[in-house]
Amino acid sequence: MKLDSPLFNRIRVKPEQDRKPSGDLPVCEWTGCEHEATHRAPKGRMREREYWRFCLEHVREYNHSYNYFAGMSDDAVLRYQKDAVTGHRPTWKMGFNGGVDGLRAAQSATDPFDVLRELGPGARPRADRPAAEARPVRNAERKAFDTLGLEIDAPAPEIKARFKELVKRHHPDANGGDRQAEERLKAINRAYSTLRKRLAA
Repeated sequence: MKLDSPLFNRIRVKPEQDRKPSGDLPVCEWTGCEHEATHRAPKGRMREREYWRFCLEHVREYNHSYNYFAGMSDDAVLRYQKDAVTGHRPTWKMGFNGGVDGLRAAQSATDPFDVLRELGPGARPRADRPAAEARPVRNAERKAFDTLGLEIDAPAPEIKARFKELVKRHHPDANGGDRQAEERLKAINRAYSTLRKRLAA
């Protein structure tokens, strides 16, 4: 570093006396203290924008014994800590109220691209379904259930009804000979064939 650089000539430092407290500070609010109040300390809960003015010695003593939750019950402190996670703002549970019926009711407003259409009218809430079979489900069967938009534990009548519904919806005659509908129909036929073998076993 060059001490004779022209850049050092432009650095201005205030005189040392200007850095000291000006002397017009208020007196410390600690009882019996006559020092200048160079620091401030919060007055506490429900008075968030109000402060005490203390000298350095007394602000340290005050901070050492300060407790924001003083006077609150344990339950109130726990509620405050829980609400602090979301910034004390209201929250709502995710999902649709009312299970699948609530989903169908809200689907027209919340699903403009019919992404959830595959649930169809035959879908039931998970709680109504029978217990899963003991026989393991192969990957091909999982893919077939997924293609038909059904749960793995769907009973045979539901699988058959869902198959008929999807065939009517994706048949090329109903879609003006659309190639994508034809490919979708082939996948539906393959899925139903796989599941029919499972049901026959």
